[in-house]
Amino acid sequence: MIIVNLDVVLAQRKMRLNDLADGVEITPQNLSILKTGKARAIRFSTLEAICKHLDCQPGDILEYRPGPKAKPQPETNPEPKRASTRREPVQPAENMDFPL
Repeated sequence: MIIVNLDVVLAQRKMRLNDLADGVEITPQNLSILKTGKARAIRFSTLEAICKHLDCQPGDILEYRPGPKAKPQPETNPEPKRASTRREPVQPAENMDFPL
């Protein structure tokens, strides 16, 4: 699992999240998602801007720890399953006797 140590680096530099957000032009909400480890991805350009502003390396912010395998995330917008539009020809039934 990937651990985000952004709060540790911010504390070491005595910096608030809002100060970082202003410095790298990222919303405080998005930085909060990253800080709490709820982000699913981060752009290299965002990571670069954070590292530049905090004068640190990516490894200071991100850490790998072996742990339980992550559960696969369900798709957010799965494609609906569509019935086949191809129809098989219907064969006439022979010798079908039905009482009326």
